[in-house]
Amino acid sequence: MTKFVKKDQLNSSWYEIDATNAVVGRLASVISKIIRGKNKTTYTPHMDSGDFVVVKNIDQIKFTGKKFQNKKYYRHTGHPGGIKETTPEKLKEKKPGEVLKLAVKRMLPTGVLGRKQLTKLKIYSGENHPHTSQNPKILELDKLNNKNIIRN
Repeated sequence: MTKFVKKDQLNSSWYEIDATNAVVGRLASVISKIIRGKNKTTYTPHMDSGDFVVVKNIDQIKFTGKKFQNKKYYRHTGHPGGIKETTPEKLKEKKPGEVLKLAVKRMLPTGVLGRKQLTKLKIYSGENHPHTSQNPKILELDKLNNKNIIRN
């Protein structure tokens, strides 16, 4: 019989990732798995059982190939003919963390649960962040294996 975790049995931990020279898509896939809670044995699809992720040095993130100039992000204003497009290059000038946030957002489920899980992502452009009191575990992207993201 499958055992589901109850709301009072959930416990969240904090992780810190340095995004220096990290590729956006690969970093986003690691972050989305942690935020959803898929790295835990107690993963429950319909509950927010994930952990918090603090990403620092977001201004040093990179794309592979020519995606930095050629990739397009589309959004619609809601008015007729109101489609807008931008590139990661333009988006990074205005909001450096928005590129990673969009990548992670598109890997999460749509709806209320996905929006709630996205609030567990904290992005900062410098080395310092206000979450040091939570004692986040440091994840080094170079040492991560594709199959086993985190061993508790």
